[in-house]
Amino acid sequence: MHEHTPDVHATVEPTAPTVSEPSVPDPPAGGVSRRAPLVAFGAGVAGLSAGAAGADAGELRLASHGVLTAEEAGWDADSGTYRLPELPYDYGALDAAIDAQTMEIHHSRHHAGYIRGMQTALEELDRIRTGNGEARLVKHWSQELSFHASGHVNHALFWQVMAPPDAGGGGRPEGRLAELIDRDFGGFERFQSHFIAASASVEGSGWGWLVWEPMSGRLMIIQGEKQQDLMITGVLPILGLDVWEHAYYLRYQNRRRAYCEAFFEVINWSKVSELLERVAPSG
Repeated sequence: MHEHTPDVHATVEPTAPTVSEPSVPDPPAGGVSRRAPLVAFGAGVAGLSAGAAGADAGELRLASHGVLTAEEAGWDADSGTYRLPELPYDYGALDAAIDAQTMEIHHSRHHAGYIRGMQTALEELDRIRTGNGEARLVKHWSQELSFHASGHVNHALFWQVMAPPDAGGGGRPEGRLAELIDRDFGGFERFQSHFIAASASVEGSGWGWLVWEPMSGRLMIIQGEKQQDLMITGVLPILGLDVWEHAYYLRYQNRRRAYCEAFFEVINWSKVSELLERVAPSG
């Protein structure tokens, strides 16, 4: 049986409300099946799009984020399931900002738990569709799917936008991304100050996001509570910072702002630029 450690979430100086993370039951072996039809979510934050039943792995898109490849999202085309994506670095590689023990627990327990919760919700919704479940619970399982699937895609992106300082982490963005940050925020220092303040002041548990807003063609900084609340419909995240307590508490305790500041030591700006090109090609 998977041991799920209860989490009391982010305390923002001086105080903030706390939310208990739900426990997640162990799933059947094999990850998250796409046995269920296409699932898509509103609020522009979390979606699963496996396409038609015979779609190639390369066609997979996480519908609302819209930026991750099948490999980055942990999609196994052979088995037709989502699995925990491997990190592109060792657990201890980001020690400039996040200690190895936190990384291991965060990845192997918390992220894995969201995948399990997503599978449970998908299976229960499938049972309802086939007449073997209780239709009166469709709202409950839809909410569970929204929360846990959002947790999966958020974390899949989070791991990708970090790198060790000796392998591309830290520094400043370059090229088109730097130009857009200058245009939309008035310079990197103003962007950095805004992003840290937004992330550090999320009420309770959630995320700080740098997103591309396609209608206006501009970058925006927004907050997200829990995994999916407060997100803006249609925006495409290219940089996310997890500010749930489990992401930083072992080293930083209640000093969330210090964690947000340290995050800039490991941001992989090259990857963020790559994600920008995927959602808003310059050509």
